[in-house]
Amino acid sequence: MKNHILKLKSTFRGTYFWFFIILLALLFILFFAFPEFFNSEAFYIKNGAVTDSLKNIFKPSISPLDIVAYDKKLNELANNPLSKPPITKIVKDPQTGVEKTITIEPKPVINLWPVKTVYPNAGAILPFNRIVAYYGNLYSKQMGVLGEYSEEEMLAKLGAEAQKWIIADPSTPIVPALHYIAVVAQNSPGADGKYRFRMPDSEIDKVLAMAAKIPARNTSDIADARPHDSLQRVGQAGGNALVFLDIQVGFSTIQTELPLLEKYLKLPNVHVGIDPEFSMKGSIRPGKIVGTYDATDINFTTNYLAKIVKENNLTPKILVIHRYTEKMVTNYQEIKPLPEVQIVMHMDGWGGMAKKLNTYQQFIYKEPVQFTGFKLFYKNDILTPGTALMTPGDLLKLNPQPIYIQYQ
Repeated sequence: MKNHILKLKSTFRGTYFWFFIILLALLFILFFAFPEFFNSEAFYIKNGAVTDSLKNIFKPSISPLDIVAYDKKLNELANNPLSKPPITKIVKDPQTGVEKTITIEPKPVINLWPVKTVYPNAGAILPFNRIVAYYGNLYSKQMGVLGEYSEEEMLAKLGAEAQKWIIADPSTPIVPALHYIAVVAQNSPGADGKYRFRMPDSEIDKVLAMAAKIPARNTSDIADARPHDSLQRVGQAGGNALVFLDIQVGFSTIQTELPLLEKYLKLPNVHVGIDPEFSMKGSIRPGKIVGTYDATDINFTTNYLAKIVKENNLTPKILVIHRYTEKMVTNYQEIKPLPEVQIVMHMDGWGGMAKKLNTYQQFIYKEPVQFTGFKLFYKNDILTPGTALMTPGDLLKLNPQPIYIQYQ
């Protein structure tokens, strides 16, 4: 009986051993056949499609914010003119005729930039990087370069623009971005009379897939990048190229449209653009007059994004607000930047250089919020004979220097 029991134990151990070996072999095969199940970063976007694994996204280690370096960079971006030195002047006393030298101090200059506001959470993209974005919609060749060219040609052009900025300002790494109009204002009312068309998830997923093809690289080696591989050498360290989902609400509201994109906003490389031009507060349809957003609309957006950042342990989101008139944004003083959200007031006007610079001066410089952006139109900016597209060198002369650059 004892020998029989020992034999059974030996058989059991042998069976267990081979079961363990087979299990290891199956896991080995699965690892190479289906790596996405072992890689949370690959799992959250598979073939460009968003999955339910949003809370398990791989997050690289993030250094704490260097406040000294942050303030220094803000001062550099402010690009304020140098203070004028005192002027000495010789004057003669009318009574005695005695001459003396007097010093005339220049009038004190009040600089609006940099803006004194909250420090961002660790991992903030701005101001240590400059974003260079391509704008458009995949359904239209008329709305911007993102939809005008094939994917390969568009990415090559974006790489060429990124390279120009690398050369113009080697001290500021470039982060490429695709700025996609996810909610498009339209001439027809649509089924619900809101004069806007929401892009299907399949189209947004295509843009995410494009962004995933721009490799994440450490930006320390970008200075020697060649034009044809510049997008191979720039990018947000630890993530894909950025994607901005732009919202044109028509007769809807940002309070309605923004939450519908929440599953995308949980992704670490997805940010937001809002366009007051197509936010219609009255009864006139989009395209007939310029719309508007108030600080309350913008603060709703920042608070909503901040909630997503907190709940999903994300680095700060970026909110881009298009603007080219005064009334497009009202009560700008009440806009509240948050540690979780960085705000870019983006100069969206088109035309010749003089017109664009005046728009930037009047509606971006004079009403400071946090950061600034500047849009360049490949076609509309050069409609007047003899005009040329502004260069990175031109924009780096601005006060303040834009940290977000968009091409349409």
